[in-house]
Amino acid sequence: MHCPACRTSRLQPTKLDDGLLGHGCPQCSGTLVSLLHYRDWAERRPAQETSTALAAEAAVGETSHALSCPKCAKLMSKYQISGTRANRLDLCGSCDEAWLDSGEWQLLKALELSQRMPAIFTDAWQRQVRQEASEQARRERFSRIAGADAIARADEIRAWLKDHPQRRELLFYIGHD
Repeated sequence: MHCPACRTSRLQPTKLDDGLLGHGCPQCSGTLVSLLHYRDWAERRPAQETSTALAAEAAVGETSHALSCPKCAKLMSKYQISGTRANRLDLCGSCDEAWLDSGEWQLLKALELSQRMPAIFTDAWQRQVRQEASEQARRERFSRIAGADAIARADEIRAWLKDHPQRRELLFYIGHD
């Protein structure tokens, strides 16, 4: 099998984590992981996960072009990891194989997602990711308009109002000139 990112290097057996094997590219350091093997690994792993610092954040790779599955040659679909990260995991829907670019496994571990990777490929996860991205964009837009301090203060007021018994009345009062 050839690397879907480099397209020239042959994938070689590699160890992604203790007990989790994959096929790695010696050139770009990406790894192809069978979700069948991954699920078996995740079931055997203890539930706790140690959080890793994102010190090597700049070393996380990302392929922007569409990848072809090294097993069946069909196009792999891209799935966003979170609304605050640009990284996307590639999945072959036919072979149930995931491609992790260089550093993405470490990123998943740092985000405490390494034991929940299949959840990233669900519609519910992707909906949540879009909501996170939309909320972050809205927050950044208002921060540019009103300033970060004003938005922080507005967040405090929103949190206070959220469960207040007279929330509706207070919002009416605030909105009335």
